[in-house]
Formats: sequence, C-alpha cells, structure tokens
Amino acid sequence: MTGDVDLVRARRVALATAAVGGVAFVVLAILLVPWHPVPGGAPDPVPATDLLTAEQIDRAEQFSRWSRVWSWSALALSLAVACWLGFSRRARDWAARTPGPWWLRVWLLVLVVTVVGRVVVLPLTVARRQLLLDAGLATSSWGAWTVDLLIGVGVDVVATGIALTLVVACARRFRRWWPALVAGLLAALVALGSFIYPVVIEPLFNDFEPLPQGSLRTAILQIADEEGVAVEDVLVADASRRTSTLNAYVSGFGSTRRVVLYDTLVDDLPEDQTLSVVAHELAHAENDDVLVGTALGAAGVVFGVGLLGALVLAGERRGRWRLADGSAVPAVLALVALASLAAAPVQNGISRLVETRADVVALRVTEDPGAFLAMQQRLAERSLADPTPPAWSQWWFGSHPTLVERAALALD
Repeated sequence: MTGDVDLVRARRVALATAAVGGVAFVVLAILLVPWHPVPGGAPDPVPATDLLTAEQIDRAEQFSRWSRVWSWSALALSLAVACWLGFSRRARDWAARTPGPWWLRVWLLVLVVTVVGRVVVLPLTVARRQLLLDAGLATSSWGAWTVDLLIGVGVDVVATGIALTLVVACARRFRRWWPALVAGLLAALVALGSFIYPVVIEPLFNDFEPLPQGSLRTAILQIADEEGVAVEDVLVADASRRTSTLNAYVSGFGSTRRVVLYDTLVDDLPEDQTLSVVAHELAHAENDDVLVGTALGAAGVVFGVGLLGALVLAGERRGRWRLADGSAVPAVLALVALASLAAAPVQNGISRLVETRADVVALRVTEDPGAFLAMQQRLAERSLADPTPPAWSQWWFGSHPTLVERAALALD
C-alpha cells in the first residue's frame, strides 16, 4: 500500500515538474528566440537554377536522396529496436534478470542497449559512409572511421550511464520527490556540458592548433572586437583527415569560448569568404546563442524528465518494470529516443531562426554580400547540399536555412 502511495505521489511530482519545465521553456523561448530575425521579413527564396548549374543540382539531389534513404532507414530501425528492448515482455524479463547490484545493472543495460542499437543499424551506417566516400565527402580510412565510431559509442555509454545512475539513485533514495530532483541535476549537467564539451569531448575527435599569425587571424580578431565578442583563441581543426566539407564554429562560452576553423576552410576558401563564415559564427557568440541554447536545453530537460518520469511511473505501477532496481533502463532509453524524435521540429525550428539571425549579422558586419553569396554557393557545392529539400523534411530535420533562402538574404 505504501509503495502505491509513493508511486502516485511521485507521478504527481513528475507532472508538476513537467509543467514547470514546459512553462520555463515557453517563457525563455518567447524572450530569447529571434522570432523575426530578418528586418522587414524574410525575402522570397532565390531559384536554385540562379545559384547552381543543372548538373550540380542533379548531383546534389541524387546524393541527398540516397543520404535520406540510409539515414531515415537507420532512424526507423533504431527506434524499432529501442522500443522492442524497452517495451516487449521478453526484453523486460531479460532486463529484470540482469545480474549484479542495481548500479552495475544500470551500466550493463546501458552498454547492451547502446551497442545493440549501433550494431543493428551498422549495415545502414556503412552504406551511408560508402555514399560519402563515393561522393568524395569522406576522406578517412575505414580503420580511422571505426575508431571514431567506437569513441562515439564510448562517449554515449559513459554520458548515458552517468545520467541514469543519478536517476536510479535518486529514485531509490527519494521515492516521492525524485522526478524534481533528477530534473534539477540533469539540467545542471546540461549547463556543465556546455563548458566541458569543448575541452574534453572535441579533442577526442580532432587535433587543434592555433591559427598562425597573419592577415586572416588579425581580421578574425578584428571582427570579434567589432561584434563585442571575447574569444579565448582561434583554432584550426584537422578536419581534412575525416571530411572534405568546409565548416567553422564557435564553441563554449566564457573562458572556454573559441573560434574553430576546419583546415579545409582555411586552405580552400578565399579570405573574404572565410571571414563571412567567421562573422556568422561570431554572431552566435555576440547573441549568446550557446548560452541561450543551454538555457532552453536545461528547461527542455526539466520538461522531458517530468514527462518521461510520469510515463515510467505509470508503467511501474502496472508492474511492467521497476526503476529502483535498474530494470526500467531499456524503457527509459526507448522513451528518450521517441521524445528526441518528437522534439526535433521544435529544436530545429528554433535553430533555423538562430542561424538566419547569424546570417543577417554576418552580412551587416562584413558589408560584403558578394563574398557571402559566393561562400554559400561554395559550401553547398562542396557538401552536395540539396538546395530545395522536401518541405516536411526541412521542417522536421533541417537545422539550417536552405541555400536558396540564405542566398536571398545576400541579394535582398
């Protein structure tokens, strides 16, 4: 009887936590998201034929079509496997029989679910990589790619294991209040991750060297000064050992903020086009987009933990699993996977607005729309980006505006 009362009260706490997180997310989004990033409204997209040749468009569309086939197939298969491991009777019985104390069970289940999920979709992952190799977009050997894949799996297992160990530990110790406590702890981990990711995780995949003294570094620091952005360093990543695409980004904030350029960008783009890329990335820092994203992410975590906690507790009350002994781990991971897919349109919709504002700032700061347009054409040509992807696909999965939308800003 006491156990049922605890479950009912914990579920109420979970729903209240979800409400608090949802309200916080909406308020932060209203205040911080640039809902109208283009003064006067966004111009109509430019016809793709004005930007790329018919041959370039055909090649990009063919590549993107097959890339979506492999990516979406892998997504669907991984979700199916996660749901079977999380919700089927046979998998639940297997999870309940996992040996060891609760904390060891958590880590074993995280390891098994993660590895099984990656192995099942491996043929589709390999097919997409072969597509990248055939298109000249991937440059690393299969051996190096395998090492990166294993490192990625290791990072996922460690991060997920830590998070779920906290969840189960709190559920064991605070049977009624754990959803609220877990929400606060995981929100804090999201904030902490923004600081440690640039200095802990990024070096696992790339080596970084300071950009040598010269006109490019001087111009980058000058733009940063004009935008009022304090930059710890300007680094060059050895991306060419993995890809031929062109990119740059600003990561971290405070003492960990740095501008990172792909070596492909430094080597292959004229300086004026490179500065357009950098001005765009510095605009993110000028508007504290990393900090804003962290705040929205933390609020989203509070909402998600509350909602997922209510679902997990409902399943526990029906006798499907138990969170306190770790056997609910596969179900939690399945719910997280489904929630991530459902949240993608919101996350990517906000991302497109933020990216559009960064484009506007870059055009204002550099006062060189010609270089911006040439850069966008070069980036799209190099990455084989589909200039006109399916509307629903762009709405659900597109994190950046399309080439035809970004070109319109430069020509407006």
